Amino acid sequence: MSSLSDTERFSLPPAPSRARRNTTERATAEGAGRFGEATSGVATGQPRRRGRGQTVRRWVASFLAFALLAPPLLAIGLAVAIYRQARTDQVRPVDAIVVLGTAQYNGRPGSVFEARLDRALTVYQGGNAPVIVVTGGRAVGDQYSEAEAAQTYLIDHGVPEDAILLENKGRNSWASMQGVAALLRPLGLTRILLVSDGFHLFRVKLMARDLGFTGYAAIATESPIRHGSRRELGYVVRETGGVVAHLWHTRGPGEIG
Repeated sequence: MSSLSDTERFSLPPAPSRARRNTTERATAEGAGRFGEATSGVATGQPRRRGRGQTVRRWVASFLAFALLAPPLLAIGLAVAIYRQARTDQVRPVDAIVVLGTAQYNGRPGSVFEARLDRALTVYQGGNAPVIVVTGGRAVGDQYSEAEAAQTYLIDHGVPEDAILLENKGRNSWASMQGVAALLRPLGLTRILLVSDGFHLFRVKLMARDLGFTGYAAIATESPIRHGSRRELGYVVRETGGVVAHLWHTRGPGEIG
């Protein structure tokens, strides 16, 4: 009977040295790392591409929303500014009162124009300015200009003729304000009180500033165009377009030197 032990009968493989074990472990770890990087690239590459596409779509959607919403929001903001100015009276001592002209009938101011002239009279009689400038040219077929009708009205109500200056060529607000500038600049008069219907004052104050004046507003409070009426709302909408047109003409590509 053999006396060999089990361990002697079956030989066991030699245990790997510590150096071999370390080399094997490093190789396994590096392989796992490379495998993980490859897997990560495959797994995450596609979502990255989808994320960039989503970002581009969001930017495009934001731009389109801005392009669609900005004009109406700006128009609403401008209309609110016009509406607020229509209710802001700024009567104070100035160098001259300027009355913006409107319809006259054969030398007699219409009701809207008369309300403006009456407000100018009240301000003048209160000692707020030594001179009144009346504006407005002559339409085709008219015998009198708006300024001439205004001059007659003021003289009839006690204003000395030499206290009235006429700008009687302008056929719109901008032309009239340019004519006012030609009258007042040589006299060194720069602080003016603009008299008109409330809805009109934002635009003419802007024009006055563009021409180098310090302009204030006096509202024709007795005008037939009443505050809060449907008629006033229509004029506010029209004035919004008028302000945009003025800005385009004086500051945009349509500017005339």
